Amino acid sequence: MDELVTIELFGRPFTFKAEEDISRAKEVADFLVREVSKVENQLSDKSPTINKQAILILAALNIANEYFKCQQNHKDLLEIVSDRTSGLLDELDTNQ
Repeated sequence: MDELVTIELFGRPFTFKAEEDISRAKEVADFLVREVSKVENQLSDKSPTINKQAILILAALNIANEYFKCQQNHKDLLEIVSDRTSGLLDELDTNQ
């Protein structure tokens, strides 16, 4: 069942359809709002007039950067788990 989620960016409401997990969709939308607000606050200290498109692009770049960091951390973790698992299996084979 599709549900509508509404967020507010730059004083305007934006509504989108959440096709599955409504709580996840709201969590993602809230995350976006926080990231946009964070960039907007950082830039407002430097310039009183801020291009909204620039704010959205910088927020998207920040989110993408975090995503790639998480991907690398996940890859590193899988490698560690694989190495430790192999070591444990070798240890078990040696002790049999």
